[in-house]
Amino acid sequence: MLNIIPGERTENKILLMRGLKVMLDRDLAELYGVETKVLNQAVKRNRKRFPDDFMFQLSKAETDVLVTNCDRFKTLKHSSSLPYVFTEQGVAMLSSILNSERAILVNVAIMRTFVNIRKFVSTYEGLAMKIAELEKKYDKKIGKIFETLDKFNKTEDKNKREIGFRG
Repeated sequence: MLNIIPGERTENKILLMRGLKVMLDRDLAELYGVETKVLNQAVKRNRKRFPDDFMFQLSKAETDVLVTNCDRFKTLKHSSSLPYVFTEQGVAMLSSILNSERAILVNVAIMRTFVNIRKFVSTYEGLAMKIAELEKKYDKKIGKIFETLDKFNKTEDKNKREIGFRG
């Protein structure tokens, strides 16, 4: 199968907005090889396929934050329209309205990237829980070690002989 876009290129285009992993309309248009305007027109013609949990328009404040934090979005600063973002389900729905061979291949690659991110997050959460358990377990043991060391230090201080003259 032809690998139309490298996975890391797709991963870099997935953002976290309103607690959701999303992709900007302009990034999707670039990947699909069409203008952003063409992508948005296709979506508007099929608006019923894109409920708010599939796609939403960023507010001016959200767009400003995006422009401020990411250099690659500087052109959005002077744009007359606010960008749309698509959730994983929205990206999947795009495949039903964009029927080119490239669109199909791009969609497959994007879906795989979303799945890989979910797997990574799941693994990370599992590791974080295991680390927390180990910290609890070993914090007690390390505490006992420090207590024992403190006891040795106190007895050592009592047994020390002073060196030198008293005058």
